[in-house]
Amino acid sequence: MNPSRLLSVTVAPLLVMLSPASPLAAPQELVVTPDMVEPERVYSPYAGRDYPDQVLFGDTHFHTDLSFDAGLVGTTLDVHAGYRFARGEKVISNTGQPVQLIRPLDFLAITDHAEMIGLAPMLRSSDPFLLADPWGKWAHERFNAGQEGRMELFQNLIRLATVEGRNPFSSDEAARNIWQRFVEVADTYNEPGRFTAMTGFEWTSSPKGDNLHRVVLFADGAEKTSQIVPFSLFDSDDPEDLWKFLAVYEAKTGGRAISPAHNGNLSNGIMFLDKTFKGAPLTPAYAEARMRFEPLYEVTQIKGDGEAHPYLSPKDEFADYENWDVSNISGSAPKQKSMLQYEYGRSALKLGLKLGEKLGVNPFKFGLFGASDSHTALATTREENYFGKYQHTEPSPKRHGHEVIPADDPSLRILTSQEVASGLMAVWARENTRRDIFDAMQRKEVYATTGTRIRVRVFAGWDFKADEVSRPDFIDQGYQRGVPMGGDLSKAPRGKAPTFMIRALRDPDGANLDRVQIIKGWLDKGGKTHERIYDVAVSDGRKIGRDGRARKPVGSTVDLERATYTNTIGDALMAAYWRDPDFDPNEHAFYYVRVLEIPTPRWTTYDAAFFGIERPDNVPATIQDRAYTSPIWYTP
Repeated sequence: MNPSRLLSVTVAPLLVMLSPASPLAAPQELVVTPDMVEPERVYSPYAGRDYPDQVLFGDTHFHTDLSFDAGLVGTTLDVHAGYRFARGEKVISNTGQPVQLIRPLDFLAITDHAEMIGLAPMLRSSDPFLLADPWGKWAHERFNAGQEGRMELFQNLIRLATVEGRNPFSSDEAARNIWQRFVEVADTYNEPGRFTAMTGFEWTSSPKGDNLHRVVLFADGAEKTSQIVPFSLFDSDDPEDLWKFLAVYEAKTGGRAISPAHNGNLSNGIMFLDKTFKGAPLTPAYAEARMRFEPLYEVTQIKGDGEAHPYLSPKDEFADYENWDVSNISGSAPKQKSMLQYEYGRSALKLGLKLGEKLGVNPFKFGLFGASDSHTALATTREENYFGKYQHTEPSPKRHGHEVIPADDPSLRILTSQEVASGLMAVWARENTRRDIFDAMQRKEVYATTGTRIRVRVFAGWDFKADEVSRPDFIDQGYQRGVPMGGDLSKAPRGKAPTFMIRALRDPDGANLDRVQIIKGWLDKGGKTHERIYDVAVSDGRKIGRDGRARKPVGSTVDLERATYTNTIGDALMAAYWRDPDFDPNEHAFYYVRVLEIPTPRWTTYDAAFFGIERPDNVPATIQDRAYTSPIWYTP
């Protein structure tokens, strides 16, 4: 009840019966004035809570048989199978193996390639839209001409997509028909509060074989998304043109869309350049458009982890996690060390500080998330349940030697054994709905995991105390007096430094935690960027030195021959309070949290134990799964 307003209250008939008036008299009105009303007091402390209070895990980069590079190379599982699997159902894989998740996902975005979307199903069904097109008719003939014909067709498609950039279809009618059916199917699987089926597509720009791919994600259902045909590289290979397309979509429909990038590690130095795609200097308008449509970056997935690189971060002993760093996405050009600074998430965040100081807008002020990029319609991201990127890389004794990225030069090839069982997006939200999940993405209150479901939360403020991270109202205090991941601090109070409260909880079906770290990047007065890693919580009673680093590693319980481990080391729950000891209020900075699990067997080690084969020698036998939060930025 709001005491600042006059309230007209209709008195119930029972109360009227107690008055001197007739029992049959009309109800009387009692006017309640502000001085008659006590301030409202609510006993339940949760009745008015409106901040995000649950973490949801999902996959937002995911392919089915609708993608030509899946459906034409063996993937037969469709969008229905993809949604059913993500919801926790057991399905039969593309190679006839039963497979199921340990727990259902909370949300899934199927993002099949915009380029020739739905080609494989149309070929199999002799779709009339396909056969009415001259190239479609030729493709249908080659598809039905045996393995040799299918290989000719696939090579033709790769050339069209990555070399010529030419759409073979004479119209977009086939794509429109497939897309409209797809978004309607997504709506049927969307159950607010239980499971969110988001819609999207992948824009697959690959100039000269370098990766500039974006994953387009919508907040909307079929009513709005059916009004478009997905924008493909045949329309343009310039990211700015994709943003213009999405701006038109939003203006036309009132909907919302974003287009996060992924796999800068395969871009050969063009993902985070300090100039535009056409080579022009960056402008504030460019930076604003990029951050409007690319508030997030997919930092970990099957095709390599993109957080950091040992060459760029030589003092970070954990920067060598699952790096793919020998070529571009087509295997057509070798990697040069000078390219690396424009390819990895941490170095891009640092470059963003420098560009933000120059332009007044930071073009690389992105949050971090993970996804699978599975092309099997199976979102498997745990090491012991990894079903590969393609149909031919599903579990088998012979899968380790297949080429994922073929190349004429053997040193540029990537083999199946190097695939990464990664990753997932975690969002902090109020409800499991399209709106709330998309809201979390836009405000960057999301984080990445490399496949397990670590729970992590961080708040930064100016006056948190060390004991507050252990309080039961830790989250309330974090929102009331600070900012969460993805947030901003500015104008430091005199004599103050940022203080951080962090909690991390292991996956309930996974490994204990090794440590919690804060990664800081900053821009000094001379315009040079720096980074530093602080261990802020370590397990098993280990000590953190004066340099901010743990004295010794956590150890390992892995039995390589049996592919097992135990949780007799590490901690299930870790909490940390940290105050930046090196803070300069005049320097731009960012901070993000990295949480590491104890060592566990890599998926190739599980394969070796299950199939009785040798472990491949080109990858490590164990890994440490991890989580990366979106940063918190400080602006003077």
